[in-house]
Amino acid sequence: MKLRWRTSFATLAVVIGFTAAACGGGSSGGTATVNSGGGGSAAVVSTHSGPPGTYLTDGKGKTLYMWKADTTTKSVCSGQCTQYWPAYTTDGAPTASGSAKAAMLGTSVRDDGKTQVTYAGHPLYYYSGDQKAGDTNGQGNTNFGNVWWIVAPNGTAITKKSGGSNGGYGSGYSY
Repeated sequence: MKLRWRTSFATLAVVIGFTAAACGGGSSGGTATVNSGGGGSAAVVSTHSGPPGTYLTDGKGKTLYMWKADTTTKSVCSGQCTQYWPAYTTDGAPTASGSAKAAMLGTSVRDDGKTQVTYAGHPLYYYSGDQKAGDTNGQGNTNFGNVWWIVAPNGTAITKKSGGSNGGYGSGYSY
């Protein structure tokens, strides 16, 4: 009887441990978890059309952003910035689909050693406030001292409103 209780207790401890790990340890500043693309395969850069025009997405339709503070292919978003603006990373050579142009794709190694996807020389990011494919809640946001824009297939920033629930200009938070 005692052995059965210990076994059940051990099983419960393992289940609780896995549940805690699945929920994510640590604080993320209340932001959503975003898959940053590097799950063992090459990233895909595709496109989606919506109120602001045609813009870049990952292969699952999640919006990709560029940050005006990045002046080279090397990202300057680090620390707390990456909790809100996770890098779009890859484990291989990125590919293009839709209206995205393969010739504009590239990569850059981040300070954390991960390989970030670039497009027309701009490092690409997700916004943690985008919950589903087609969301553009980060459009025009000024997080971390500069503006974040969705990216057109020609590699330029789209600077018009997204028409999202936030009026298309993010939360305006400055961190």
